[in-house]
Amino acid sequence: MNELHRSLADKIVRHIRTSAMERGQHLTEASLQSLFGTSRQPIRSALGILADQGIVERVPNKGFYLRDPDRIAADPLPAANETSDEATYLRIADDRLSRRLPDRVSETDLMRRYGVSRLGLRRILTRISGEGWIERNEGRGWTFAVLIDSVEAYRECYDLRQAIEVHGIRSPAFRADPVILADLRRRQEIVAGGGWRRLSQMELFEANSAFHEGLAALSGNRFLVNTVQKLNQLRRLIEYRQTLNAEQVRDQNAEHLAILDALDAGDTGRAADLMHDHLGKAKLRKARAEMFSGGPAGGPSKGGDT
Repeated sequence: MNELHRSLADKIVRHIRTSAMERGQHLTEASLQSLFGTSRQPIRSALGILADQGIVERVPNKGFYLRDPDRIAADPLPAANETSDEATYLRIADDRLSRRLPDRVSETDLMRRYGVSRLGLRRILTRISGEGWIERNEGRGWTFAVLIDSVEAYRECYDLRQAIEVHGIRSPAFRADPVILADLRRRQEIVAGGGWRRLSQMELFEANSAFHEGLAALSGNRFLVNTVQKLNQLRRLIEYRQTLNAEQVRDQNAEHLAILDALDAGDTGRAADLMHDHLGKAKLRKARAEMFSGGPAGGPSKGGDT
């Protein structure tokens, strides 16, 4: 089984869960291509894996349809936080954040350090590469991307987000597309309706990142949305060290929904003010020095993104 296809299959499952898709819903290859930034053939192969598992159904000449959402709706993804792959992934994340890994690494060194096979390591590196924090070198080895690895950098990230995301909503080019806003609301209502308790750490991060990236996409500025996406990639690892209690997760979610309420009412000024306050609160709450003191990645019982 191709590891890229397996990784894409897992991403599609998370997309199904965080989007609350219903039985019989069409999963179009084109929409998944756009969502995951890949070509048609890997998407088709990933859907084939899910068809073999009975999650989706392949209909000749029509495509793939969600067959059994109940199989993945109730619990976190089967592999999350339990498999050796997940444990190794989190060790690599923690070592990178704690600067115990250099910028450039070889597969041989990583295999020796973490006691994994080459096949297992490549499966993990494929996942990391898909998340945007490592790239394969043209020759041998891999190079880690620059990360947010200090409390100062974390605050600077929020300062930049506060400036550009608020500006994006205030921009004359901003268009409150009702279809996109409805989709963003549906995803946030999944979190409000118990997803804060049911969804995994990664799923919460992705659902909430999608909220901010979705609003950035409505700004009409391609550079703004690309910047928000890049900042989310840079934040991903440090968010695994966040410990948020249920009340904080629900508060963040309520703030997202309030922003959507303002946009649905046509009040972009209020929506921008709410976004400014939302990101400011998050910076004050989350930018703490202990996040970068070398604690275990993946340790929090439940986290979220804002």
